Amino acid sequence: MIIYDSTKEGFMKDVESGEIADRISDRCQTRFGKPSPSEYRSWENSMEYMYKVLNYNNLPNNTGVAIEYNIPLTSKRIDFILSGCSSNHKAAVIIELKQWEKIEKVSEKDGIVKTYLGRGVRETTHPSYQALSYKHLIEDFIESVETENIGLYPCAFLHNYKLTPNDPINDTDVYGEYVKYAPIFGKTDVEKLRSFISQYIKYGDNRDIIYHIQNGKIRPSKRLQDTLLNMLKGNKEFMMIDEQKIVYESAKNMALSSLKDNNKKVLVVKGGPGTGKSVVAINLLVEFINNKMVSQYVTKNSAPRDVFFKKLKGEYTQEYVKNLFKSSGTYMNSEKDTFDSLVVDEAHRLNEKSGFYGNQGEHQIKEIINASKCSIFFIDEYQRVTMKDVGDIQTIKHFAKEFNAEYKEMKLESQFRCNGSDGYLSWLNNVLEIEKTANFDWEDNFDYEFKVVDSPLELKEIIYNKNKRNNKSRLLAGYCWNWDGKGKNDPYVHDISIPEKNFEMSWNLNNELWAIGETSIDQVGCIHTSQGLEFDYVGVIIGEDMRYEDGEIITDFFKRARTDQSLKGIKTLYKKEPEKAVKIADEIIKNTYRTLMTRGMKGCYIYCVDENLQDYFKGKLA
Repeated sequence: MIIYDSTKEGFMKDVESGEIADRISDRCQTRFGKPSPSEYRSWENSMEYMYKVLNYNNLPNNTGVAIEYNIPLTSKRIDFILSGCSSNHKAAVIIELKQWEKIEKVSEKDGIVKTYLGRGVRETTHPSYQALSYKHLIEDFIESVETENIGLYPCAFLHNYKLTPNDPINDTDVYGEYVKYAPIFGKTDVEKLRSFISQYIKYGDNRDIIYHIQNGKIRPSKRLQDTLLNMLKGNKEFMMIDEQKIVYESAKNMALSSLKDNNKKVLVVKGGPGTGKSVVAINLLVEFINNKMVSQYVTKNSAPRDVFFKKLKGEYTQEYVKNLFKSSGTYMNSEKDTFDSLVVDEAHRLNEKSGFYGNQGEHQIKEIINASKCSIFFIDEYQRVTMKDVGDIQTIKHFAKEFNAEYKEMKLESQFRCNGSDGYLSWLNNVLEIEKTANFDWEDNFDYEFKVVDSPLELKEIIYNKNKRNNKSRLLAGYCWNWDGKGKNDPYVHDISIPEKNFEMSWNLNNELWAIGETSIDQVGCIHTSQGLEFDYVGVIIGEDMRYEDGEIITDFFKRARTDQSLKGIKTLYKKEPEKAVKIADEIIKNTYRTLMTRGMKGCYIYCVDENLQDYFKGKLA
């Protein structure tokens, strides 16, 4: 999605007429909502500077111009792109625009600088790193960049910043790798920026290259489970961007410093679905291993660990892999500081007790912090989906204080699931009445496939067809049907039955890993087999545990299957403290469906057993 596109000639006229910011703003409003006053002012300011840069005769008038290009499958936008040709070579120059006036070097963190952002001085990615990461994202996602042989050439233009001969932002020892491939230009470097552009654009293309980038076929999305092997071998499968890079460097710095000063450290990283928590976590594990640190990746949910084991089978010994990826109940008897670092993914799923019967140990969070010099918790409190889930920020903070550990919180916001649509996540939180302040209305221009279908058979057919492309689409359901076929491996046992719709299917069988199995499309997954994993498309059956009555969403834990362990003990609690039980169950059921409905990177289709809820969702799409 490009908010504004034109030729150099059209762009120059829009600036000269004083209409450029209004044109960008109007088009932005139809796609992302009304821009903030500060964003509008930045367009007014930055486009005047770009006018000066482009105002030279050697740059053809039919050179393509694109402003605010939304990179597919992400929430990231590129400020400015120029397109054209040099001889027979197609080129797009990516220009990251900054209004910074002062910059500080952060030498201990790769690719990070400090500058004034918002209301204070903050760490952020180096402009060259940012421009280069956007280049790699386009190459990863847009197939036509390769098929059309389009060269991408990133740079950064700090139009309010005067570069000095020995400027820290160009320090080759710290930032040399990034500045080399994405040079920086300051406010007195207009001629240098023009020369950079002219290296690649000598002839205009009337926006043809921008058209190919905008409308090019999107490559299949990278999934963590598919790239894990290469990552462990040291290959950079994901170039972390913006907050991901900042979190990664901060976590790495904390872990390394804990070895030097021998002080315990605890980092909490908050992030919603698709913000890259697991990608950052695995990258940290690889970094720590490469630094000869004793480190492990920890997750309570066995589903992602089982997939990781399967993907790494044959490349590493089973013992080695199982020593890297551990259950959260592993550290009951660990001595203090046994590990240099423990990277805890899905920390919201941590339990208090461990063991098969849940009666061993003291508290998993306390045990992890005790066992590690540096503990890094990745958490989304809206993904707590069972009665036993006790992973929350306040508890982590409490135990960090008990151990006198240095404590820090950070946040991931960049969206890489749900097609990068932060609006979809906010809309979903609001519709499920999880976060009522997130008052987002659905708009047709949400760049995410979401549809309410009229029957489970239609849902099944849609997901079947999506899955034919690459075996990366799955059917999911709320846990409202007993898992009678569990352990039988019998495809003729149909656990999920909706007779009035002539629909029958089985929960996932035990003879293969459901998330990656070749026959898994014939089975339905639940929260326990899908949380922590991602797919291209998901079809979600919302059972009778959630319905719509008297103008609000009602959750009903009595409609959950008897084989569901996530609400074990809720009926006993209900007899003693009914209000508390209803509140807990309501949170768990809503969180469950939020999690299921955010497993799809490109789209989500739903069918609701309750007709009123079906109509409610349809109404929210109108």
